[in-house]
Amino acid sequence: MNLADGIWRQIFDFDNYGELLALVRNSLIAGVALGLVGGLVGVFVIMRDLPFAVHGISELSFAGASAALLLDANIVAGSIVGSLIAAGAIGLLGSRARDRNSVIGIIMPFGLGLGVLFLALYKGRAANKFGLLTGQIVAVDTPQMSWLLGTSAVVLVALAVMWRPLAFASADPEVAEARGVPVRGLSFAFMIVLGLAVALSVQIVGALLVLTLVVTPAAAAARITASPVLLPTLSVVFAVASIEGGILLALGSSVPISPYVTTISFTIYLLCRAVGRYRARRWGAARAAV
Repeated sequence: MNLADGIWRQIFDFDNYGELLALVRNSLIAGVALGLVGGLVGVFVIMRDLPFAVHGISELSFAGASAALLLDANIVAGSIVGSLIAAGAIGLLGSRARDRNSVIGIIMPFGLGLGVLFLALYKGRAANKFGLLTGQIVAVDTPQMSWLLGTSAVVLVALAVMWRPLAFASADPEVAEARGVPVRGLSFAFMIVLGLAVALSVQIVGALLVLTLVVTPAAAAARITASPVLLPTLSVVFAVASIEGGILLALGSSVPISPYVTTISFTIYLLCRAVGRYRARRWGAARAAV
C-alpha cells in the first residue's frame, strides 16, 4: 500500500461499517437535536452579528468541560457551566458592540488558558483531551444523552417563547425599544440561550470548530432567502445535514469528526453563495431589460 492509499484509507474506510454504526446511535440522535438548536440559534447570531461571541463562549465552555474531565464529573454539565459564565459576562458587560468585542477578546484567552491547564493536569486517555477540541462521535453515553436532550429542550422552549420579540429587537432595536419591547432583557436572555447552544455543540464538533454548527448553516441560508419562515427552516436542514453527514463519514475513518462536518457545512455555504449570486445577476438583468 503506497502513501496516498494509506492516507485515503485513514480518511475513508468503510470496512465493518454496519457493525460500527451501532456505536454512534446516541451521537446520531444527539446530532439531530444539535442541528435543530444550532440552526435556529444561528439565525439570531447572524441577525445580531454575534459570531465572535460564539467563539468566545466556546473557549470557556472548553474550560468547563476540561475541568469536569479532570474532576471526573459530567462533561456536558461542566461545558454548560463554562458557557453560561461566558454568556452572562458578555451579556452583562458588553451591552454595546464595541464593549462586547473587548469583553470577548479578554474572555477567549482566559478560557483557553484554563482549558489547557486542566488538560495538562489530566492524566487519563489522550483521546479524551483531543476530543474536547476537535469533537468525538462515540463519546455520547446515556447520561450525556439525557443532558444533551434536556438542555436542547430548554433552548427550544426559550426560543419559541421569545422568537417574535427577539426577531423584532434583532432587526430594528431602536423601533422595538420605542414600542415597549424589552430589548436589553431579550439580549441578555438570548446570550444565555446562545451559551447553552454552544455548550451542546462543543460535545460533538469540539470547542475549536463550534462556529460550523452555530454560524455557517444560518449564513448559508441567508444567502438564498430572507423569508422569516424559510430562513430558519433551511438553517436547521443545513445544520442537521452537516452534522449527520459528518458523523456517518467519520465513522469509517481514524480522523476526528470536525473536518467532515466543517467540509460539508462549508460546501453548503459555497453552493448557497453561488445560487444567491446567480439569482442576483438574473434579477439585475431582468430590471435592466425593463
